[in-house]
Amino acid sequence: MSTAHERPPEMTDTTSAGRTTELPSPGPSVIAIGVLVALWCAGFAAISIWFELTDHFAVGRYADDVSGLSVVNWFVAGLKVVGAAVALLAVGRAPRFLAPRIVGTLLWAAFATLAVYVLGSITQAVMLVTGGDAEQVDAASVGYVLAFLLGASGFGVLAISYARRARLGPRVMLIGVCGAPVVLGGVLVLLPAILKAVGLLPAP
Repeated sequence: MSTAHERPPEMTDTTSAGRTTELPSPGPSVIAIGVLVALWCAGFAAISIWFELTDHFAVGRYADDVSGLSVVNWFVAGLKVVGAAVALLAVGRAPRFLAPRIVGTLLWAAFATLAVYVLGSITQAVMLVTGGDAEQVDAASVGYVLAFLLGASGFGVLAISYARRARLGPRVMLIGVCGAPVVLGGVLVLLPAILKAVGLLPAP
């Protein structure tokens, strides 16, 4: 026999009757963060697209690698667009297109990916400063890292809020967080390796 003190079941994408389950509405601050994070992702995606439209990599020291860099740039732009969509899904009441567990997993993956990237950048900056190359850590690079720190913080807030509203268990968080090395490895290791294998990037 069930009691009033039973913990509610973990939310899924549909009810037992087959209807879409509406999530509790997020607070105004969370909605604002979701919109800002979506704009943040869209802004960085627009920069990537602008690079392509203006042949940014066709001149200068990267000119010989322009084809490979173009593939990487479009791939990363696609990830940013996905991030914007997920941020908006995170502040919606009715799950659309994706099940809550998938949205929750993607939110944690986005947070963890950006957090790991920021930690890596900070570690690199500290090594440069302590190694006597402090001049390489300029205002632009600091601002870039701070921008990604804001993005990571935004996705972290959205992930926590969505997990509570959708009653997602810790397994969703663990799967998402474990996805961070996969995303970074794909962008920084696997994709360049494939491009080198097909001749779009120079082999070392």
